Amino acid sequence: MINRRAFTASLLAAVPATSLWGTSALAQGLRDITFVQPSPSAINSFPVFVAIGEGYFAEEGLNVTVEAINGSGAVLQALSAGQAQFGRPGPGPLLAARSRGVDAVHIYNVAARSNFGIAVQQDSDIQTIEDLRGKVIGTGTADGAEVGFARNVMTGAGMTEGVDYTFLTVGDGGPATAAFLNGEISAYSASTADAAILNQRGMAVRDITPAEFGRFFGNGIATMADIIANDRELVEKWSRAFARGHAFALDDANRAAVLEHLTAGNPQEGEDKEFQSALFDAVRSKTIPPEGSEHLGWYPAEVWAEWQESLIAGGELSGPLDDLDAAWTNEFAALGSEAAGR
Repeated sequence: MINRRAFTASLLAAVPATSLWGTSALAQGLRDITFVQPSPSAINSFPVFVAIGEGYFAEEGLNVTVEAINGSGAVLQALSAGQAQFGRPGPGPLLAARSRGVDAVHIYNVAARSNFGIAVQQDSDIQTIEDLRGKVIGTGTADGAEVGFARNVMTGAGMTEGVDYTFLTVGDGGPATAAFLNGEISAYSASTADAAILNQRGMAVRDITPAEFGRFFGNGIATMADIIANDRELVEKWSRAFARGHAFALDDANRAAVLEHLTAGNPQEGEDKEFQSALFDAVRSKTIPPEGSEHLGWYPAEVWAEWQESLIAGGELSGPLDDLDAAWTNEFAALGSEAAGR
C-alpha cells in the first residue's frame, strides 16, 4: 500500500470555510481519483493543489486525493499497480520503467526547464563537474529523477558511475545537510526545492551544473497507457483541470490565493510565509515553457531522444526503446492549455 500523507483534495473553492468535515458529503457524485507525488511538497506539485482549491477538478467531476511517496520509482510502481491514476515521475525513471514493460506515459511537461542541479557547499573548492571525479554525490532517493539527471551530467563529462564517482542515498533536507557536514558527500543532486531548503536551513550551496543541461526537462504528469485507451475522458478531464491550475498559478494577480491553496496542501510549508513564497517562485519559474514551446505542458521530441541517449550511456537502458514516442504525448497538454487559454 502507498504511505498516505494528510493531503486530501476535497478542498473545493465553493466550500464554505467553516470546517472540512463536510467535504466528503459535498464530494458525493464526484469520481474519486488518486494522484501520487514523489515528495510531500505541495509546492512541487502546485498546479494540482491550485486546481483543487479553485474547484477546477470538481468542475470536471473529479475528487482528487494526493498521496506522497518516496521518489519517481515508487510513483511508477503505484501507477502500474493501479493504486493511482496519475503521478509525477521524472523522465529518466519513466523510460527505465518502460524498458521493463511498465506502460506509463507522460502527458504533461510540468518542469519544462530542468528542475535539478548538482550542488556543492558554497565554500567548497569544487568548481566544475570534472572536480567531482573520485567523489561521492548524495541523492534524495535511490531511483528518483535526481539520480538519472546527475548520471546524465556525469556521463556528459566522460565519467562512469562506480568507476569515477559514486552515488549515496542520503535523503533530503536535514539528512542531506548532515551528510555534507559529516563529509559523507562532496556534492548533492538537488531539485530546485531541495537546494532552497538547504540554503534556508543554513547549508549554503551553489549549483555547478553546466548550462547546457537546462534543456533536460524534469518531472511531468504521467498515467498508464491502458487508462488513455480505455478511459480517455478521465485523462481529458484531468488535463483540463490541471492546465487551468497551472495557468492560474502563473498569474501574479492570483498569488495570494495560490499560496493559500499550497498551505492547505502542506501546512508545514506554509508556516514560514517568506520561505514558502520564495520557494514557490523558484519552482514556478521552472514550469514556464522555453521559447519555441507550443503551449503549457509541451514536450520537445528531440529532448526525449537526448534523455534516452543519456540513459543508454549511463547504463540505465541497455538500448533504445522499441517505440520512444509511445512514452509521451502532447495531445492532452494541448487540450488542457486550450481550456486554460494558454
